[in-house]
Amino acid sequence: MNTEPRALQEIAIVGAGSIGAAWAIVFAETGHRVRLQDTDRGRLDASRNDIRARLADLVAHGLAGAPVDEVMGRIHFMTDLPDAVAGAGYVQECVPEDLDLKRRLFADLDARAAPDAVLASSSSFLPASSFAGDLAGRARCLVVHPGNPPYLLRVAELVPAPFTDAEIVARTAALLSACAMQPVSLRREVDGFVFNRLQGALLREAYCLVRDGVASTADIDRIVRDGLGLRWSVIGPFESVDLNTRGGIAAHAQRMGPAYLRMGRERGQNDPWTDELVARVTAERRAVLPLADWEERVAWRDRALMALLRCRRTDPALDDADPPA
Repeated sequence: MNTEPRALQEIAIVGAGSIGAAWAIVFAETGHRVRLQDTDRGRLDASRNDIRARLADLVAHGLAGAPVDEVMGRIHFMTDLPDAVAGAGYVQECVPEDLDLKRRLFADLDARAAPDAVLASSSSFLPASSFAGDLAGRARCLVVHPGNPPYLLRVAELVPAPFTDAEIVARTAALLSACAMQPVSLRREVDGFVFNRLQGALLREAYCLVRDGVASTADIDRIVRDGLGLRWSVIGPFESVDLNTRGGIAAHAQRMGPAYLRMGRERGQNDPWTDELVARVTAERRAVLPLADWEERVAWRDRALMALLRCRRTDPALDDADPPA
């Protein structure tokens, strides 16, 4: 199977809103020629200005892959959809989260794009099966959902439908990897995918805590920003609790599982961490980090957090994240 990005040098992006503009930066910075299409000429003009400003910020922070003018020269702003997708090897749809709109657009893309072009949606919640299932070329359709903005959050969820060809997923993963993105392939479709299900779980509880008079919005933001979020910028939630408890994640589940179950039931959710589930998660963690290496990894985590805190103290932009009163 050929999973190389091959001649995917022509990238079409449909929709010049914030996500479309951000994807243009990702692809153009790594040498791809990008056609950014939108029927609204004013939106295209605004997008051109936004992209140039973001590229200048990347240069100022030492994060740019090329000079601003060089990257801008790879992006062509277009109003005509057929011209934008003609000959493109990869098409990234970035229109609003409207099911009927996506159905109409993907039918048009399927008819106009090259037969072997990948058709990817930036959808945050809608699976490809909901808008591409009736297409003749449905096997080349999938969701590629980025964190926002993808030129900074370098991870994207690849969500194939049951009908998506495995070779399409592999080609897409290879392209994203070549663009310094980290593709995460989901095993099946689920509403909201992983990114928004995790974000939604935190937001649901945050709203409840405000509603119940437990804490203010500013205090909750501060706890996440300076506590959970700081730690999660280095390691994820499973590794966090694995390293927080001597004995690892199995010991954490034994000690804290009942409390988390109780808190979940307060919100009408009954999802216990069964022995079988905990064993599965523990096995996956121990395959990555044997307990013999636990102390060393804890020390690494602390040094990584120290480096982040040092950046906060030395960079004026990070010195105080609280907005002015």
